Amino acid sequence: MGSFSIWHWLIVLVIVMLVFGTKKLRNIGQDLGGAVKGFKDGMKTSEESKDQTAEQIQQTAASADKTVDVHAKDVNK
Repeated sequence: MGSFSIWHWLIVLVIVMLVFGTKKLRNIGQDLGGAVKGFKDGMKTSEESKDQTAEQIQQTAASADKTVDVHAKDVNK
């Protein structure tokens, strides 16, 4: 009694199509697909920026060995 049969789902699908129409459902599907694609592209660029950041850190660490730290003294005291 708790689960729906295929006939229940078909009736629900017909009602949804009557209420919204097939054109509106197609537009919603396209919008949803575009959002998923944008999310995937954003994740890909995020991973690329992490790789670039890691490379910059390695370059900075390599150049840090060549730098000289100097402590300034205040002569006015």
